[in-house]
Order: sequence, then structure tokens, then C-alpha cells
Amino acid sequence: MNRRMSERIRPSELAGMAVVLALALAGTARAQRWSEEDFLNKARLTKPYAVTPSSDPAQANTVMGSVRHYTPTQGDTFLDLARFYGLGYNELEQANPGIDPWIPGIKATSVTLPTAWVLPQAPYQGVVVNIPEMRLYYFHPHKGDGPVLVTTYPVGLGRDDWRTPKGKFTVKGKTVNPTWVIPDSIRAEHIRERNDYRTVIEGGASDNPLGKYRLELSMPGYRIHGTDIPWGVGMQISHGCVRLYPEDIEALYPLIPIGTPGEFIYQPVKIGARQGRIYAEVSPDIYTLTPGMFTEARRIVAGLGWQNYVDEKKLQKAVEEQNGVPLDVTLDGQLPDPAKRPEMAARPGAL
Repeated sequence: MNRRMSERIRPSELAGMAVVLALALAGTARAQRWSEEDFLNKARLTKPYAVTPSSDPAQANTVMGSVRHYTPTQGDTFLDLARFYGLGYNELEQANPGIDPWIPGIKATSVTLPTAWVLPQAPYQGVVVNIPEMRLYYFHPHKGDGPVLVTTYPVGLGRDDWRTPKGKFTVKGKTVNPTWVIPDSIRAEHIRERNDYRTVIEGGASDNPLGKYRLELSMPGYRIHGTDIPWGVGMQISHGCVRLYPEDIEALYPLIPIGTPGEFIYQPVKIGARQGRIYAEVSPDIYTLTPGMFTEARRIVAGLGWQNYVDEKKLQKAVEEQNGVPLDVTLDGQLPDPAKRPEMAARPGAL
């Protein structure tokens, strides 16, 4: 189901349709090709990236990972490929326009895996969730001016009528197998749409949408947690909370001490640098909060003081494509020749 199609359907209708379609198709695919053990194994290989902030684009290292390519075979779907390679469904869809997400091998001989990311502009500490790209960044505690370690995961976020808000928070609590006390507004929706009158779903229940692990936040009404429906990662499907793949929240949960700071930010345009080259990563403006995307891109570049190093035609191309893939926008001749720099490093823990 493509993004334009989803915009013409009420969120509640989209959720119901997606459940039926995704579980039917993905269930068949996994029976042939994928298992839960595959996804658990990939999580164990995920390693943090080392990044180095700098106002000098020749010294900055704020782009991590590398774009890769995958040859689809029978039984593959974007749902499985996204989860296995640490991506959200949205990231695969944006990076592969025109490819059937349910049967990608029919017309495509190669699927782009956008496993490279520009860091958002935010304090390099704690938990940062960038809403437009539907991705969480965890900055590990560090001291001094050396490299910063950061781990990143895709997330599912709030539907358009239950938007995940911008704002700062701290992690105030942690729970294993949390019980979900259903808010009255959500319960009314459940009653109206599926005649479900429950007020509570016990921890550990197979249909508990909080999954096995939950981080409680100081921002009232919002949490970071797992999910009972992994396909929803990379989709706008929650009531505002942040959902991670079960194996990702299991890996993240022990890393986060109570008191960790965090922020929900809204940055569809990100600008970074690595090995003497400048990159722009642009994602769709999912909540339509940034009407002038190219103006926003130029503002960020100017704020970094890098306007003399950026080719505006390349920057415009990145804004037009909005495919979530870091695009080299360096003005040739202004920074070191890319032919003289090392190749992009492979993603740590790459499968």
C-alpha cells in the first residue's frame, strides 16, 4: 500500500486493512523464508556507530552506515526485509519507488537498503526520536571531545489523528511485561470499531500493544515500548507512542537508565558530513509541518556555515526525491576530492 493511497483512507480504516493484508501476505512469506529466530539473531549483531561532531565539514563525521543492495527472492516482502536489516517499512518504500512491497522480486532485481543515516541536529545525549523519518537515536554516555557512540532503531509513530508531539522528556520509569490500562478515548474507539469493551490488557498477553518492555516518560501520556504487531514499525499506526521491533526494544531497554534525557524532534531535512563530503537526507513531511522544504534545507546549511560548500542543484534534488537516503551535495572543488577519500565504511554488525 503506497503513501498516497494511505492518505485517502481514514487512519482507523487503514489500520484494519493493513492488519489483514500484512498478516496474510507476510505470514505466507515467513513460512517460506523468514522466522522469528532470523530477526532475533540480527538484533544480536547490531553495534553502535562512532560519530564525531564538528563545525568544520572536512573534520565532521555525522553520517553513519552505508547504503547496500539486496537481490529479492521468492518469499521476500518489504515487511521482512525491513525488519531483518534494521529498517522501518517507510524507509524501504521511500528508497524503492515503483517496486511492489509485497512481491519485490517480480519486477526488481535489486532492492536498495537505506542503511545509512545523517544524524539529526540535537544534543548528542540520551534518546532522540526524529518524527518524520520514524527513527530513534540513542546516544551512549560519553566524556570529553572524542567520538560519540550512537545506536539507531526504526520506530512506529502516531497516526495523523493521534500525532506524536515534539517535546523534551526524561525517562522516569521502566517496566517488563507492562499492563496496559486503556485510556478512555482509546477504549471508546475500540468499542466503536471492534466491540471491545476491555479496560485493561494484562502484561504478557499476546495482544498487548505495549509488548514486553516499556520506557515511561515524563511527557504525560507518551511511552516508548515494544509492540505485538511488528509490521507497524515504520508506519503511522499508534496513538502517539513510539513502538519498536520486539528485538530492538529488548536490546535498548537495558541500556537506558532512569533519568535519561530525551526529545521528540521534527526534522524532515538533515545535513551532515563525512570524510570531507557533505550529505543531505530528506524524508517526507509526514505531518505537513514544514511547507518550504528547500527553504528549510538552505536554512540548515546556512546555520552550519556550510553554504559555500553545498551545490544547491544537488540539494534541490535531495529535497525533490525525499527518499530518506543520504545524498552527496558537496560543491565539487570546495572540499577534498571524493576520489581521494576512503570508501564508505560498512555498517557495524552488517549481515
